[in-house]
Amino acid sequence: MSTEPNTPLLFVDLGLSAPVMASVTEVGYESPSPIQAATIPALLEGKDVLGQAQTGTGKTAAFALPILSRLKLDQKKPQALVLAPTRELAIQVAEAFQRYANKIPGFVVLPIYGGQGYAPQLTALKRGVHVVVGTPGRVIDHLDRGTLDLSELTTLVLDEADEMLRMGFIDDVEAVLKKTPPTRQVALFSATMPPVIRRIAQTYLRDPQEVTITAKTTTATNIRQRYWFVSGMHKLDALTRILEAEPFEAMIIFARTKLGTEELAQKLQARGLAAAAINGDVQQQQRERTIQQLKDGKLDILVATDVAARGLDVERISHVLNYDIPYDTESYVHRIGRTGRAGRSGDAILFVTPREKGMLRSIERATRQPIEEMKLPSVQAVNDKRVEKFLGRITDSLATGEPGEYRSLVERYEQENNVPMVDIAAALARLLQGDTPLLLGPDRVSAPPPAFERNERHERAERPSRGERPQRNERSASNERPPFAERPAFAERPVREERPAARSFDTPARETSRIERPDFDRAPSERPRVDKAPREKPDVGMESFRIEVGHAHGVKPSNIVGAIANEAGLDSKYIGRIDIQDDYTVLDLPEGMPKELLMHLKKVWVSGQQLRIHKLGEGDAGDAPPRHFKPAAARTGKPSGFKPGPPGKLHRKGPPKSRE
Repeated sequence: MSTEPNTPLLFVDLGLSAPVMASVTEVGYESPSPIQAATIPALLEGKDVLGQAQTGTGKTAAFALPILSRLKLDQKKPQALVLAPTRELAIQVAEAFQRYANKIPGFVVLPIYGGQGYAPQLTALKRGVHVVVGTPGRVIDHLDRGTLDLSELTTLVLDEADEMLRMGFIDDVEAVLKKTPPTRQVALFSATMPPVIRRIAQTYLRDPQEVTITAKTTTATNIRQRYWFVSGMHKLDALTRILEAEPFEAMIIFARTKLGTEELAQKLQARGLAAAAINGDVQQQQRERTIQQLKDGKLDILVATDVAARGLDVERISHVLNYDIPYDTESYVHRIGRTGRAGRSGDAILFVTPREKGMLRSIERATRQPIEEMKLPSVQAVNDKRVEKFLGRITDSLATGEPGEYRSLVERYEQENNVPMVDIAAALARLLQGDTPLLLGPDRVSAPPPAFERNERHERAERPSRGERPQRNERSASNERPPFAERPAFAERPVREERPAARSFDTPARETSRIERPDFDRAPSERPRVDKAPREKPDVGMESFRIEVGHAHGVKPSNIVGAIANEAGLDSKYIGRIDIQDDYTVLDLPEGMPKELLMHLKKVWVSGQQLRIHKLGEGDAGDAPPRHFKPAAARTGKPSGFKPGPPGKLHRKGPPKSRE
């Protein structure tokens, strides 16, 4: 049954335990969200729940509060297990449990995830925990080791099941489900319900209560959405202006790749901004410290990939800026959902290039909300902000107390050099500012390059002259053709003389005519391979790449997705169509993949083969006749691995001995 229940007025009406209600009151919650109002009573009654709601609707509290209300503190084996797709989300959920249980003495929650050492996890499990929050992979590891005992488990929660499906964890999820007691309660939460998730619900949930919270839009109405059309200015310059003129408390900037996050964070730091990057290559401890610094106000800007920022919920985040546009609408919704949570207001800014206008329209159709175009802050606005900030620093310095010895030094300089006090202050300000100018110069926004000003072709009258063409022998001295009636018949026309070796534009003449098809003279085994139906063009924002592994090597799509997602730090949702052939595979990846990343992927091994990835059509063998390889010894006449030494020197073992 799909319903959208009426929300009760107060949490007290839901039947939570007294300690949990005390914590809820302390946190400041008054009225539950629709998903909380629908699922909390059902979970308190012991029913299985299948919940569908968009991100940022309060799903964590929807399952955490009833679990805490039914908890048995004297039992040391895990009573509840929460599976989350990412490490960040697991930490986020564990922190939420701890916050809601601050009135429950002795409560223990343990997050377990990859990237963290086993020692602290094993120690905590031996001491006893009430709730375990973990990623599927690390939970499977502990189950295989026998260090995680689920014999007393009463509740299993699958949080963001659709994300676990997209990230390739669904098999691990099913493996965990099979190892839980048959009497356990299952709560499955997902933003969407693909067929695989629906099948899992039908297989492992017992007569679940289905709750679907529909929304008029897929993004919160309290988030102001704007886009800037990238034109005539570098994105970094535009970002700098926005950061200086736009009032914000904390901001997340989403970049497409791991390398992109690091480069952008370094450039922002060079501009004096408190920025840091998190991505799949950053160690987990460092990622946790960075996020804590953001929460504590020591950082103002976080540059992240989609994977690293999954499940991130920091109250200070007032702005989300999409430096690189996402390739699907779900990613966009997830990104801007990092702000405007729990009823707070937020701002979302999207950078759009001319070739990405189609994706912008797709986002508007999916979210059913128009995205307004924003104007960059003018030079005057940025300078006003800089002046205001500079004057504010002076005011703050004066408010700290007496200038002390500096005042006497300035007075002394004034008397000895007969320089006005204003000039001295200006010189000190210039000394403080350094080489960086305080104010921006004239607006450097230039018009688009001439090549992009018009899409129309040049008029024929504007075409450049093609130059003099070689005269043919049959033409008259005036280079004019004779009348058609006076032209000789085809058979009577004179034979042309040999053409020059090269044309006027240095293009060699063809050696064979179109009628001569040398391919037909080849043996059937040597003829070019006839391709099957042509592959459709990749989607907008995607490019086709070729990797040298196929059916002959036993590769599966999951092997390719797992390797590229892990090595490139790319969310699996950004990996498009995969066409596996006999000895190679063609797949779609986002445009603009860094060369350094592609060079790294070339060396990655999958199914015993190096990927050797390259763009489709750039020297790949898919468009050329297949090569017939011979053994190394047959090709070179030398054994495999043979390395000739310097000329004139014998082999290190000396000349071969005679067998006579």
